[in-house]
Amino acid sequence: MNAFNLQLALDSFGRLILTTDQGACEEVVPVRAFPIAAPEEAISLVSTEGHELAWIEHLADLPDNQRRLVEETLASREFMPEIHAIKSVSSIATPSIWQVDTDRGPSSLVLEGEEDIRRLSRTMLMIADSNGIHFLVRDLTRLDRNSRRLLDFFL
Repeated sequence: MNAFNLQLALDSFGRLILTTDQGACEEVVPVRAFPIAAPEEAISLVSTEGHELAWIEHLADLPDNQRRLVEETLASREFMPEIHAIKSVSSIATPSIWQVDTDRGPSSLVLEGEEDIRRLSRTMLMIADSNGIHFLVRDLTRLDRNSRRLLDFFL
């Protein structure tokens, strides 16, 4: 089933329901193939049993109301704050407590060790805190000088 034939709606419990051309309804879960590198592309709609029922090449190809449903469902399942600035670090040695500004507001994280910072590309990092929350630094070059200086101690 391609993106243009999708019939998506939320049921009374807030679950995303796919209705096929034959009229069958099934709960689906959107899953990004490349959540960091290409979050707006390659999205699979899978059944609760994990079977792929539909493929969305580009979110922008969906009508606005359907795209919003998929985006809202993804947002309710995914939690990866993006770090915009590192305000302070309690210690250069680990474990250390970091005060950061994210796209979801100010936050703090506990870095257990340098191995919890994973380089995804030349300019992209993923930082796992002691609670298992993953923070994303999308572009190191866009961080302010103080943030880069603090981060350099751990890279």
